[in-house]
Amino acid sequence: MPKPKLPEPTDAELEILLVLWETGPATVREVYERLSPRRPVVYTTVLKLMQIMAEKGLVDRDQSQRAHVYRARLTQEEARRRLVGDLLDRLFHGSAKQLVMQALSSRKATREELAEIRQMLDEMTRGAK
Repeated sequence: MPKPKLPEPTDAELEILLVLWETGPATVREVYERLSPRRPVVYTTVLKLMQIMAEKGLVDRDQSQRAHVYRARLTQEEARRRLVGDLLDRLFHGSAKQLVMQALSSRKATREELAEIRQMLDEMTRGAK
């Protein structure tokens, strides 16, 4: 049976997911301590957001201990794929070319990044034959 489609995370939820992907399973306090140096954030707001994320199915909550431990339900790669796919459909009418051209013209890529992109394109071209 296919996994149910999870909702798209909001910007605030995505920040929390980034922490969970970086640290692995964590308590609200641990997530709060990671977020607070980046920007002003209130502990109770982080708590409420993580509770909402559990209700939405974006995170799992282990309630076996006093301090609940949360972990992301989708991987960073899955989230990237979904968000880029949504952006591709909504803003670029499904054109991967337009998306890539916009990305490369918006920010300068390093030589290493360009080499990786060339390698990926070469592999994709070989696979399409």
